[in-house]
Amino acid sequence: MSYILNHLTNGWQVDQAILSEEERVVVIRFGSDSNPECMKMDEVLMKIAEKVKRFATIYLVDNKEVPDFNTMYELYDPLTIMFFFRNKHILIDMGTGNNNKITQVIEDKQEVIDLIELVYRGARKGKGLVVSLKDYSTKYKY
Repeated sequence: MSYILNHLTNGWQVDQAILSEEERVVVIRFGSDSNPECMKMDEVLMKIAEKVKRFATIYLVDNKEVPDFNTMYELYDPLTIMFFFRNKHILIDMGTGNNNKITQVIEDKQEVIDLIELVYRGARKGKGLVVSLKDYSTKYKY
């Protein structure tokens, strides 16, 4: 399913994607296309791509193929989603303790759309950190 979303295959492409987008949030999923968690998340991202195209653009990066950012962004998890707006990394507080990135699969399409829209609205107001409407800490898993 991830073949429909844009793949960035080198560090220069990742930098250009982050630098060149002025009006929309850049959503980058770092991970491997063959990882089951990434496959689930890619499917969700693919389904929402059309709905969020006015305020976000979604890219996929295989961090084994493009290791340039592994140390810089501490990409040690199998799945990592990061947000950028006007060349600035936007942090998101989801109650997990790691505000730099999302490292878990969110299977609900509307939740992902809401998170991206929340990041977009906060970033447009100049905020570098947005707070999620839902607490994703493991303490509250059902």
